[in-house]
Amino acid sequence: MRYFIRRFFFFLLTLWTAVTLNFIIPRLEPGDPAESIVRKLVGQNKAVDPAQLHAIRLMLGMPGGNIFQQYIEYLGTVCHGQFGISYTYFPYSVTSLIGQSIWWTVGLVLTTNIIGFVVGNLLGAFAAWKRNSAFDSFVSVGLSFVGTLPYMWIAMMLLFLFAFLLQWLPMSGGFSETATRQLSWGYTIDIAQHAVLPALSILITGPIGWIMGMRNNMVQTLREDYTRLAIAKGLKPWKVALLYSARNAILPNVTGFAMSLGGIMGGVVVVEEIFDYPGMGRLFFEAVGNRDYPLMQTILLFTIVGMLLANLLADFVVGWLDPRVRKGER
Repeated sequence: MRYFIRRFFFFLLTLWTAVTLNFIIPRLEPGDPAESIVRKLVGQNKAVDPAQLHAIRLMLGMPGGNIFQQYIEYLGTVCHGQFGISYTYFPYSVTSLIGQSIWWTVGLVLTTNIIGFVVGNLLGAFAAWKRNSAFDSFVSVGLSFVGTLPYMWIAMMLLFLFAFLLQWLPMSGGFSETATRQLSWGYTIDIAQHAVLPALSILITGPIGWIMGMRNNMVQTLREDYTRLAIAKGLKPWKVALLYSARNAILPNVTGFAMSLGGIMGGVVVVEEIFDYPGMGRLFFEAVGNRDYPLMQTILLFTIVGMLLANLLADFVVGWLDPRVRKGER
C-alpha cells in the first residue's frame, strides 16, 4: 500500500509542476495574438491602432493584469474546466473544438498503438525464442533499417503510391465532402478508407520499438535460472516462453505502452498534417502557428494529464505484475 500512496503523491506533485510549466512556456513565445489578428486585417506594413488591439483583446477574453494574476486566473479556469475561446476559431470554445477532434485521434492512434503493441511483442518474443535463426536475423537487421525511415517520408510515399498513382484510397481528410455524416455502414466505410493511409504510415514503424525491446529483454530472461528450471522440468515450450520468460520481459514495455496511450491527446502532428486528418495533432499545429494560447495550452494540458495518468497506471500495473517492485519500497 505504501508503494501506491507514494506513486499517487508524486503524481499530484508532477501534475502541479506540469500545469505551471504549461502556463509559462507559451508566454515565452514572442508576439501578441491580438496584434497578429489586427495586422491580418489592416496589413503588415501599416500602423496598429491601440484601440483596435484593446478591442480584440476584450473580444477574445485575453487575461489582463500581471503574470501572477494571470497564473491564479489560469489555475481557476483549469479547476473549473473552463478553457476559454479559441483565438483561431472565434467564437468557438476550446472544449468544443477539442471535442470534435479528439475522437478522430483516439480512433486512429489508439487502434494503431494497440495493434502495434500486441503484434510487436508477439513478434519480439518469437524472435527471441528462435534467436540466431533466419527470422531473428530479419527482425534484427531488416526492421532496424526500416525503423530509421522517418514518418514523413513513409507517409508521403504511401500517399503518392496508393492515393495519387493507383487511386485506391482518398488523399486527405477524415471523410468525403459528399458524406451524409450520419451513422451508417456507408459513412463508417468512408471513414475507414480515409484512415487507412494514416494508420498504415504509423504501423510500418510503430511496432519496431516493441519488437526490438521485447526481443532484447526476453533474450536476457531466457538466461535466468527460473527459465532454465522450467525447461529442465519438461514444461511445454509455449508455457516457458509466455508464462515464464515473456511475462517478465514485457514489464518495461508495459510502461512504454502506457506512456504512448497517454500521448494520444497530442495526436500525430506530422501524419495528421500530411493527410489533413481532422485530429488533435493538426489542431495543435494550427494553434501553435496562430499563437492560439487557450487552444494550445488546453491541448498540452490534456496531453500532460494523459501522460501522467498513464504513467501512474503503469506504475500500478508493474507493481501488481512484479512483487519485487513493491518490496523494493520497503
